[in-house]
Amino acid sequence: MERNAPIKVYMTRKLIGVNPDDTIQEACKIMVKFDIGSLVVIENDRVVGFFTKSDIIRRVIVPGLPYTTPVKEIMTRELITTDANTPVREVLKTMAYHRIKHILIEEEGKIVGIFTLSDLLEATRRKLETSISVE
Repeated sequence: MERNAPIKVYMTRKLIGVNPDDTIQEACKIMVKFDIGSLVVIENDRVVGFFTKSDIIRRVIVPGLPYTTPVKEIMTRELITTDANTPVREVLKTMAYHRIKHILIEEEGKIVGIFTLSDLLEATRRKLETSISVE
């Protein structure tokens, strides 16, 4: 992985989301179906929140909320984003500072993708495979 490459090289452009009024259980079913750890929450074609596995543990299971609770009641509203042209090394610093595993990527003020620690691992794995095949 090139540390100075813009994050858009490594981000995932396919965003999977739910509506704020969808239940936590509906959101979790989508996460299981697509084998992902986070969802964007979309209202009127805008990302208004973020919902992760950590939210489920901290804001649903531990306090004992019913799974019929709407996502809007537990989603993260204060989105941590970075510009698509930000170098990978800076994005990783931001993620470490905020202690997050997912970060939303913006272009011209609009959320266009997501970068996760899984994306980092995948890029590293591909680089290792390329190095090995060259040898």
